[in-house]
Amino acid sequence: MTPPPYGPPPPISEHDRDTAVRRLQEAYAEGHISHREMDERLDQLLTAGTHGELASVPASLPQGSPGTTSTIAPAGRIRRRRAWRVPRVLKVESAFGRVRLNLSRAVVEPPVVDIELHLGTGSARITVPRDAVVDVEELKAGWKAPRYRAGRRYRAGRHSRPGSPRIRISRAVGMGRLKIRHARR
Repeated sequence: MTPPPYGPPPPISEHDRDTAVRRLQEAYAEGHISHREMDERLDQLLTAGTHGELASVPASLPQGSPGTTSTIAPAGRIRRRRAWRVPRVLKVESAFGRVRLNLSRAVVEPPVVDIELHLGTGSARITVPRDAVVDVEELKAGWKAPRYRAGRRYRAGRHSRPGSPRIRISRAVGMGRLKIRHARR
Protein backbone atom coordinates (compact mmCIF):
# COMPACT_ATOMS: atom_id res chain seq x y z
CA MET A 1 0.00 0.00 0.00
CA THR A 2 1.41 3.37 -1.00
CA PRO A 3 1.33 6.19 1.49
CA PRO A 4 -1.11 9.02 0.74
CA PRO A 5 0.43 12.08 -0.90
CA TYR A 6 1.26 14.91 1.39
CA GLY A 7 -0.32 18.27 0.76
CA PRO A 8 -2.48 19.41 -2.12
CA PRO A 9 -1.75 18.25 -5.68
CA PRO A 10 0.60 20.48 -7.66
CA PRO A 11 -1.13 23.30 -9.55
CA ILE A 12 -1.63 23.12 -13.30
CA SER A 13 1.16 24.97 -15.04
CA GLU A 14 0.50 27.53 -17.74
CA HIS A 15 2.57 25.41 -20.15
CA ASP A 16 0.36 22.33 -19.55
CA ARG A 17 -2.82 24.33 -20.13
CA ASP A 18 -1.37 25.99 -23.28
CA THR A 19 -0.36 22.60 -24.68
CA ALA A 20 -3.87 21.24 -24.17
CA VAL A 21 -5.45 24.34 -25.77
CA ARG A 22 -3.07 24.08 -28.74
CA ARG A 23 -4.04 20.41 -29.26
CA LEU A 24 -7.73 21.40 -29.17
CA GLN A 25 -7.16 24.18 -31.72
CA GLU A 26 -5.33 21.77 -34.03
CA ALA A 27 -8.22 19.29 -33.85
CA TYR A 28 -10.63 22.08 -34.78
CA ALA A 29 -8.44 23.38 -37.61
CA GLU A 30 -8.11 19.85 -39.02
CA GLY A 31 -11.88 19.44 -39.02
CA HIS A 32 -12.07 16.77 -36.29
CA ILE A 33 -14.50 18.74 -34.11
CA SER A 34 -17.21 21.32 -34.71
CA HIS A 35 -17.15 24.94 -33.59
CA ARG A 36 -19.63 24.19 -30.80
CA GLU A 37 -17.54 21.23 -29.55
CA MET A 38 -14.44 23.39 -29.53
CA ASP A 39 -16.17 26.05 -27.42
CA GLU A 40 -17.40 23.44 -24.93
CA ARG A 41 -14.01 21.73 -24.63
CA LEU A 42 -12.18 25.05 -24.40
CA ASP A 43 -14.38 25.97 -21.46
CA GLN A 44 -13.50 22.62 -19.83
CA LEU A 45 -9.78 23.26 -20.36
CA LEU A 46 -9.85 26.76 -18.95
CA THR A 47 -11.82 25.75 -15.86
CA ALA A 48 -9.97 22.48 -15.16
CA GLY A 49 -8.75 22.37 -11.58
CA THR A 50 -6.74 19.14 -11.63
CA HIS A 51 -4.29 17.49 -13.99
CA GLY A 52 -6.79 14.66 -14.51
CA GLU A 53 -9.51 17.07 -15.69
CA LEU A 54 -7.02 18.83 -17.94
CA ALA A 55 -5.73 15.58 -19.50
CA SER A 56 -9.22 14.20 -20.14
CA VAL A 57 -10.07 16.84 -22.78
CA PRO A 58 -7.20 16.18 -25.26
CA ALA A 59 -7.52 12.43 -24.61
CA SER A 60 -11.15 12.54 -25.76
CA LEU A 61 -10.30 14.21 -29.09
CA PRO A 62 -10.68 12.11 -32.25
CA GLN A 63 -7.42 10.81 -33.69
CA GLY A 64 -6.47 10.15 -37.30
CA SER A 65 -6.37 12.17 -40.45
CA PRO A 66 -9.09 14.70 -41.17
CA GLY A 67 -11.72 14.02 -43.78
CA THR A 68 -11.57 15.42 -47.23
CA THR A 69 -14.54 17.69 -46.51
CA SER A 70 -14.94 20.21 -43.72
CA THR A 71 -17.98 22.39 -43.09
CA ILE A 72 -17.95 25.71 -41.27
CA ALA A 73 -21.44 27.02 -40.52
CA PRO A 74 -21.75 29.25 -37.44
CA ALA A 75 -24.35 31.93 -36.91
CA GLY A 76 -21.77 34.66 -36.37
CA ARG A 77 -18.31 35.49 -37.66
CA ILE A 78 -16.03 32.95 -39.36
CA ARG A 79 -12.30 33.51 -39.25
CA ARG A 80 -9.50 31.16 -40.27
CA ARG A 81 -5.96 32.49 -40.38
CA ARG A 82 -2.38 31.58 -39.53
CA ALA A 83 -1.35 27.96 -40.01
CA TRP A 84 -4.29 25.60 -40.53
CA ARG A 85 -4.73 22.52 -42.69
CA VAL A 86 -7.02 23.08 -45.68
CA PRO A 87 -9.20 20.08 -46.60
CA ARG A 88 -9.89 19.01 -50.18
CA VAL A 89 -13.44 20.47 -50.00
CA LEU A 90 -14.26 23.33 -47.65
CA LYS A 91 -17.93 24.21 -47.25
CA VAL A 92 -18.51 27.64 -45.75
CA GLU A 93 -22.05 28.65 -44.82
CA SER A 94 -22.93 32.01 -43.34
CA ALA A 95 -26.37 33.63 -43.49
CA PHE A 96 -25.56 36.97 -41.83
CA GLY A 97 -22.03 36.76 -40.53
CA ARG A 98 -18.66 37.86 -41.79
CA VAL A 99 -16.26 35.33 -43.34
CA ARG A 100 -12.48 35.79 -43.35
CA LEU A 101 -10.45 32.93 -44.82
CA ASN A 102 -6.72 33.39 -45.10
CA LEU A 103 -5.07 30.56 -47.00
CA SER A 104 -1.76 32.38 -47.44
CA ARG A 105 -0.14 30.62 -44.45
CA ALA A 106 -2.35 27.55 -44.49
CA VAL A 107 -1.09 24.07 -45.27
CA VAL A 108 -2.58 23.32 -48.69
CA GLU A 109 -1.79 19.68 -49.51
CA PRO A 110 -4.37 18.84 -52.19
CA PRO A 111 -3.52 20.17 -55.65
CA VAL A 112 -7.12 21.40 -56.06
CA VAL A 113 -9.17 22.89 -53.22
CA ASP A 114 -12.90 23.44 -53.70
CA ILE A 115 -14.44 26.15 -51.53
CA GLU A 116 -18.22 25.88 -51.59
CA LEU A 117 -19.39 29.26 -50.36
CA HIS A 118 -23.00 29.79 -49.28
CA LEU A 119 -23.14 33.43 -48.27
CA GLY A 120 -26.37 35.24 -47.38
CA THR A 121 -26.18 38.92 -46.54
CA GLY A 122 -22.77 38.98 -44.90
CA SER A 123 -19.40 39.71 -46.43
CA ALA A 124 -16.53 37.40 -47.24
CA ARG A 125 -12.85 38.00 -47.87
CA ILE A 126 -10.67 35.14 -49.06
CA THR A 127 -6.90 35.56 -49.25
CA VAL A 128 -5.23 32.89 -51.37
CA PRO A 129 -1.53 32.01 -51.61
CA ARG A 130 0.48 34.24 -53.93
CA ASP A 131 1.13 31.46 -56.44
CA ALA A 132 -2.40 29.99 -56.39
CA VAL A 133 -4.57 29.81 -59.47
CA VAL A 134 -8.14 30.92 -58.66
CA ASP A 135 -11.23 29.72 -60.54
CA VAL A 136 -14.54 31.54 -59.88
CA GLU A 137 -16.45 30.40 -62.96
CA GLU A 138 -18.92 28.28 -60.95
CA LEU A 139 -19.72 31.09 -58.50
CA LYS A 140 -23.20 32.61 -58.71
CA ALA A 141 -23.56 36.12 -57.34
CA GLY A 142 -26.97 37.59 -56.50
CA TRP A 143 -26.52 41.26 -55.75
CA LYS A 144 -22.88 42.23 -56.27
CA ALA A 145 -20.32 40.57 -58.48
CA PRO A 146 -17.33 39.11 -56.61
CA ARG A 147 -14.29 41.36 -56.52
CA TYR A 148 -11.46 39.38 -58.03
CA ARG A 149 -9.15 40.66 -60.68
CA ALA A 150 -6.55 38.14 -61.71
CA GLY A 151 -4.92 40.59 -64.06
CA ARG A 152 -1.50 39.99 -65.56
CA ARG A 153 0.21 39.45 -62.22
CA TYR A 154 -1.78 36.39 -61.20
CA ARG A 155 -2.55 34.60 -64.44
CA ALA A 156 -1.43 31.00 -64.49
CA GLY A 157 2.25 30.94 -65.27
CA ARG A 158 3.18 34.42 -64.00
CA HIS A 159 3.66 33.70 -60.26
CA SER A 160 2.44 30.11 -60.25
CA ARG A 161 4.91 27.26 -60.39
CA PRO A 162 4.53 23.52 -60.84
CA GLY A 163 2.57 22.25 -57.85
CA SER A 164 0.86 25.59 -57.17
CA PRO A 165 -2.57 25.07 -55.61
CA ARG A 166 -5.70 25.62 -57.65
CA ILE A 167 -8.51 27.20 -55.63
CA ARG A 168 -12.01 26.74 -57.08
CA ILE A 169 -14.67 28.88 -55.44
CA SER A 170 -18.23 27.87 -56.24
CA ARG A 171 -21.87 27.95 -55.14
CA ALA A 172 -23.81 31.11 -54.34
CA VAL A 173 -23.36 34.53 -52.83
CA GLY A 174 -26.77 36.11 -52.11
CA MET A 175 -26.92 39.72 -50.99
CA GLY A 176 -23.43 39.58 -49.52
CA ARG A 177 -20.12 40.78 -50.91
CA LEU A 178 -17.13 38.64 -51.77
CA LYS A 179 -13.57 39.87 -52.17
CA ILE A 180 -10.79 37.51 -53.26
CA ARG A 181 -7.18 38.59 -53.23
CA HIS A 182 -3.72 37.06 -53.50
CA ALA A 183 -1.30 37.30 -50.59
CA ARG A 184 1.39 39.87 -51.12
CA ARG A 185 4.22 37.66 -49.84
